[in-house]
Amino acid sequence: MTRKNGSARRAVLAGAAAALLLPGAVRAQAWPSRTITLVVPFAPGGGTDTFARPFAAKLSQELGQQVVIDNRAGAGGTVGAAIVAKAKPDGYTFLLGSVHHAVAVTAYKQLQYDLQKDLVPVTSVASVPDVLVIYPGIPAKTLQEFIAYCKANPGKTNFGSVGLGTTRHLAGEIFNAKTGTTMTHVPYKGSGPATAALISGEVTAVFEGLGSAAPYIRSGKARALAVFSAERSPAFPDIPTAAEAGLAGFESLSWYGLWAPAGTDAAIVSAMQAAVEKAFAAADLKKVWLEQGAAPGGAPTVRFAAFVTEEIGKWGKVVRDGNITIE
Repeated sequence: MTRKNGSARRAVLAGAAAALLLPGAVRAQAWPSRTITLVVPFAPGGGTDTFARPFAAKLSQELGQQVVIDNRAGAGGTVGAAIVAKAKPDGYTFLLGSVHHAVAVTAYKQLQYDLQKDLVPVTSVASVPDVLVIYPGIPAKTLQEFIAYCKANPGKTNFGSVGLGTTRHLAGEIFNAKTGTTMTHVPYKGSGPATAALISGEVTAVFEGLGSAAPYIRSGKARALAVFSAERSPAFPDIPTAAEAGLAGFESLSWYGLWAPAGTDAAIVSAMQAAVEKAFAAADLKKVWLEQGAAPGGAPTVRFAAFVTEEIGKWGKVVRDGNITIE
């Protein structure tokens, strides 16, 4: 075989190898060619919405196609997750899920989807500490004063959450167990309705993500008593940590992430992760997250997937230890 013929043969083989990869590559290059739907599995105006809307706007700029929000509330976020799990895996439907979905894996007796089989982790979106906020009409200015108030009013205090089996629900149950209080749980269909109930005095307290609670804390419509993180939030340096307020060993963080239906082309998942990472490199989106006391997202897909698996295990233990089961 001549050198010329050998070179030609290698070129043909290289072309054939490239052709094997071509379908996925072509789909990734053509994507996105139309509007992308971002399913937010909670009611409008809640914690996820706080991040979803500026995130979707920035992502639209990065992708060159509109990213629209579709709020599908219900059952602690599992209704919306089921919708995405059953959606066509063409790269045009994504779930903006949260830590609540990691909890639901163990907490719910039956789910209409399998988080680890029917959905594919894409990347992180935000991480923010939870905060205990109370109705400002309650005569308690500190966490210890609030605990004393609850004990002095057994059966008359309650706490709202974004739904049964969510981390906010579990945070309230853990709080009751650690402090000896007996607040009654009142589930809602998202942070928005739960916060509205707090502001109106319908519920005494709410365990909420700092991001969604931020405007109500700043306006004085809700009183923040403690953040459940190891350190104070730079966005709210005056709010003590739970440990500083006298309740050690209690941390609760809310995080949000992006999932795609199982079967979505790996090249599209990779392209979406890259777009999200680029979006968070922009100063304007970073500023919005900082104002909410949140850490930005954009983590590599492999790292986010490992994190989700770890969270499923961590919250699964909390659910089993608390003997919590939701039909």
